[in-house]
Amino acid sequence: MSDNEKKRYKIKIDNEEYTIAGPGSLEQVRAAEQLVNEQLHFLKNNNPDLTPLQRANLLAFNAVSDRINKQKELNNVKKQQKE
Repeated sequence: MSDNEKKRYKIKIDNEEYTIAGPGSLEQVRAAEQLVNEQLHFLKNNNPDLTPLQRANLLAFNAVSDRINKQKELNNVKKQQKE
């Protein structure tokens, strides 16, 4: 099986079981699963009035925002290397 082939994994997010497919390693999948659960737990503890859907939406927004910031950082590093 090549690195680009999809593998199936069973994960548990916020006490719900899911089967996901992707090219990532088991280590990567478990790290993502743990991080998502930690962030959901944080949101639940700090905002107990939020619904599960609201927590999931906030987590998704934060993940996209973090990705945008990391891409900006990477672009700045690449730009500095060219100078």
